[in-house]
This record gives sequence, C-alpha cells and structure tokens, in this order.
Amino acid sequence: MNLPKKYIINAVTVLAVTLFFGCESNFKEVQKINFSEFVPGSDADTVSIKYTDSGRITGILKSRKMLDYSNLEFPFTEFPKGIDVTLYDKKQKRTFIKSNYAVSYKETGIIDLQGKVKITSETGQMLETEQLYFDQKNEWFYTERKFKLTDAKGVSYGQGIDFSKDFKVINSQRITGELEANE
Repeated sequence: MNLPKKYIINAVTVLAVTLFFGCESNFKEVQKINFSEFVPGSDADTVSIKYTDSGRITGILKSRKMLDYSNLEFPFTEFPKGIDVTLYDKKQKRTFIKSNYAVSYKETGIIDLQGKVKITSETGQMLETEQLYFDQKNEWFYTERKFKLTDAKGVSYGQGIDFSKDFKVINSQRITGELEANE
C-alpha cells in the first residue's frame, strides 16, 4: 500500500506535536519535584542582638536586615545590609567590627565578613580588608585577601593575615610598609 506524501507528512507532524507537548508537561512535573524553596525561616529589620556568657556581655551585633535560614539542612544567618559588632573580652576591652555584608554559619561557628571590612581595637589598631572570616569558637580572624594594618608603629600592607580578636597575636604573610623600630 502506497500512501501519498501528503498523508505521511501530516502523520509525522501530528506525531511530533504529540510527543513535544507530552514531554513538556512531564518535564515541568520533573522540575517541580526537584525544586526546593530557598527562603528564610524568618527575617527582621533593624536588629540589636546581645550575646552573653554567664551573665557577662560578650558581644553586641547591630544590623539593618537579618535573614535567618535555620530551616535549611546547613543553617545560616545572613546580614545583607551589613553588620556593626562590638566584642568584649573578659576585662571588658572592646573590639569593633564593621562590614557591608555578613553570613554566620551555625554549625561551623564561622562568620564570613565581606565588603569594606574594618576592625578596630580600643588601643587604636585597625585592620581593613574586603573579606575576613571570624572563627567564633577560637576567637580568631583570618583572610587570604589584601589588607591594611594600622597601629601606633605605622601602616603595613599585605596579603593574608590571621590574628586573635584582641590583636595580641598577629601572623601576616607577604607584608610591606613602614614601621617604627625600637632601638
């Protein structure tokens, strides 16, 4: 049986259209199955959080926006409009931290500070960089980014630094600058 070309082309077109629309609806269903919501469990505007240990204030965090993602498998808190933090040591000496953006990871205790990060101690030491990590458990800061460190002895520049929150221990890499030397 020989069918005219017109019937064969129409049959192929109908079959292709049926397969196309049939697969599209299945594809959309598959997309829905693999879709997971990435929305904060809560959010807050203009927050001021006080951290305490045995009745003693250890830190005060202020931010214009906080997004809490504690509802996710790897929980974190995001501060998209930056943070202003004051840390207190056991003698109530303060360290001041500012950044344009921050993320605090609950499980690891690491805070990722980004965008014009500035840390100042009460004694006048100041570190400026574009990204800095803070290990809350060990009270230790570190970065592999370029930095500027200013203190009473002078100004130094470098790439890569880690230090204690009170600036008593500082380990820097690839450093340049002019420092005052004691003779």
